[in-house]
Amino acid sequence: MGGKAPHTEPGGTAPVALTKAAPNRPDATPSPPDATPGEPKAPQPEDQARHLNSPLLLTMLLLLVLLMQGPIRGLLAAPVMQSWMTVFVAVVVQALPFLVLGVMLSAAIAVFVPASFFARALPKRPGLAVPVAGVAGAVLPGCECASVPVAGALVRRGVAPAAAIAFLLSAPAINPIVLTATAVAFPNNPEMVLARFVASLFVACAMGWLWLRLGRTDWLRPPARASYDGQGRGAAFWGSVRHDVMHAGGFLVVGAMAAATLKAVVPEEWLRAAAGNPFVSVLALAVLAVLLSICSEADAFVAASLSQFSLTARLAFLVVGPMIDLKLFAMQAGTFGRGFALRFAPATFVLAVLVSVLTGAVLL
Repeated sequence: MGGKAPHTEPGGTAPVALTKAAPNRPDATPSPPDATPGEPKAPQPEDQARHLNSPLLLTMLLLLVLLMQGPIRGLLAAPVMQSWMTVFVAVVVQALPFLVLGVMLSAAIAVFVPASFFARALPKRPGLAVPVAGVAGAVLPGCECASVPVAGALVRRGVAPAAAIAFLLSAPAINPIVLTATAVAFPNNPEMVLARFVASLFVACAMGWLWLRLGRTDWLRPPARASYDGQGRGAAFWGSVRHDVMHAGGFLVVGAMAAATLKAVVPEEWLRAAAGNPFVSVLALAVLAVLLSICSEADAFVAASLSQFSLTARLAFLVVGPMIDLKLFAMQAGTFGRGFALRFAPATFVLAVLVSVLTGAVLL
């Protein structure tokens, strides 16, 4: 009888078959045409998109400006544009030194002072930690862009969320750089500095206590990692400075443009009508603070330029802006979760407007 066939497992192959693949195996994946050595790779959509980068766009913009220099020169010669440019340059030149100084000090504290320092300095009882954290906001001379990651680090290190919230709201509004800028912007109204300090600190503490009373753990998502993980201190410092100067400086330019437009383009009777109604004026400037999203080191100069409005309305602008605006909402949602931001932002806005009106009625 014939010899017995060698045993193989079902679906298996002889050992020699494991060492060599058949050239026409159905499971063999052919090399893509663009992987052949020496052959140019076919352009991909993402490679083409890289050509539309910032330098190219800037060059195109400059060429457009050169081609349109005649009409632009005529437009700038108009009296309304000269008035616009005067207000715009004045606001930017006054605010820029405070913005740069605040960003550098904020970056230094955020990078070189460990977050555990704040955790050790706060009382263990949350009710007492809230006002202490609110007052401690004065030691962080930076804008609201810096206070969000620092508050996130506090929560991650075990600080009570209510205390971190108080710090988050007070730090951009009552630190020495902001108060000094407010004094410079309102030289004839020194009471504006005290009113801003009192109203901002009260709102910060009230929101912290409100969280203790009504807040729920599942509403706040603790941040997962530190802002400067994996970086040296020098790199983290200069990276923070570059980011905040570009980020906050862009919002300063937008705010200065809006203030100049209100002064030069909007009819004076419209502004007088809005400013003449106490309720409308406060609400209008509070909403404007949310939309403009100006850095807290620069917002006092924008508020000072809106001289048609009462001091109380401008106080609402200064209290609301550093606590809730469009960029802050996005940062808070990214740091603590969208559920937190959706509840926190409206409550902060309403409380800030009410406290500004009450503070203005007493101090202004």
